Amino acid sequence: MAADPRIGDHMAEETNATTEEQRPDPNEKLVKVFDSEQESEALVVKGLLDSAGIENDLKSGSFLQDAFPGLGGMIILVREADEEKALSLIAESRQAVAGVETVDEDETKS
Repeated sequence: MAADPRIGDHMAEETNATTEEQRPDPNEKLVKVFDSEQESEALVVKGLLDSAGIENDLKSGSFLQDAFPGLGGMIILVREADEEKALSLIAESRQAVAGVETVDEDETKS
């Protein structure tokens, strides 16, 4: 059996698994689309935005007191161009959760 002459000609591209997460360009205008006192809630929303392909940045509100006075907890920032899509996804997710909670309440009453 003859060896395939194409084997070994090209190596797969090297990937850097330790590359820092991509974050929005710091020179672009970022807007706050979500804030919460609960880090776990903010992480769920971050995952929602990540899965939709919306680059975002999760920050501790205490680091951003100059930009958003009086804010604590966690905030999520996105590019201004992605603001509408991000807010829409968050609203849809909240509606879906509210619908599930209503169904659960109805089932417990019967």
